[in-house]
Amino acid sequence: MAIEFTDDNFASEVLESDTPVLVDFWAVWCQPCRMLAPVIDAVAEQFGDAAKVGKLDIDNNRDTAIKYQISAVPTVMLFKGGQPIKTWVGMANKDEFISAINNAQG
Repeated sequence: MAIEFTDDNFASEVLESDTPVLVDFWAVWCQPCRMLAPVIDAVAEQFGDAAKVGKLDIDNNRDTAIKYQISAVPTVMLFKGGQPIKTWVGMANKDEFISAINNAQG
């Protein structure tokens, strides 16, 4: 299951993580975000503890959304070593996320 990231836990869960972290920046009112949600959950299930996968609601966590200049949702970012290394804006498929996480682990 995907982790819920917030302004409060973003540093500890994402920036300080020893494993790659996939963050889905989303909003309740965003229909494509709802369509992407099961994909994010499936990626989270596939990696288990090998990588973190989660979601950040941009309306409830504005500080983080502003810091990473999220201007469209869904936006998905892959972090490694506290830095964003890949970004997708709009819809993307499960295989793209899995491939990017596998590459980040290598």
